[in-house]
Amino acid sequence: MIRLLLVLILLAGTAGAVVAYGDPDQIARASHTVSHIFRAQTAMPAPAVQIQRGQGGEFALRAKINGVAAPMVIDTGATSVVLTWETAKAIGLPLEMLEYDVDLETAGGHTKAARLTLDRLAVGHLVEKSVPALVVQRGQMKTNLLGMSFLDRLESWGVRSDTLMLTGYPELQSSHRRARTAVD
Repeated sequence: MIRLLLVLILLAGTAGAVVAYGDPDQIARASHTVSHIFRAQTAMPAPAVQIQRGQGGEFALRAKINGVAAPMVIDTGATSVVLTWETAKAIGLPLEMLEYDVDLETAGGHTKAARLTLDRLAVGHLVEKSVPALVVQRGQMKTNLLGMSFLDRLESWGVRSDTLMLTGYPELQSSHRRARTAVD
């Protein structure tokens, strides 16, 4: 982005000098260069994921955490992504190094959790890196929660009828790079 701004400033300065001297050929070349730069930058459509409401009223999905599939339930009341101890173990997180020093209120009552950062959390084509999360102690929860530490990173999310729509941010792609393919 900074490089693009520098190029635009340089081109604007060049165009100003050309206009000052009145050389029509230079003006045409400068105009062509600027329009070529703007055409090279195209916005990819924003990635989106739709999740149907389950029979119990929840929005359940399969996410990939650090490349490992894990069932999750969307919980807008959860400040953070919260993983069960069993899921954290299956993913290969360093459970022996965690400190369970975060007080946490769950549907089942009060418990302790440990803070950590997930390298990568993917829900369909939506991929976030370095996502703050919590892990509860063994046997304290039955369900992984996809909370606000993931949802707040999205451009938007909302429910219409029985469908939850998660929308990521569009990605700018240069014409010199390949378009991003579906992840996971």
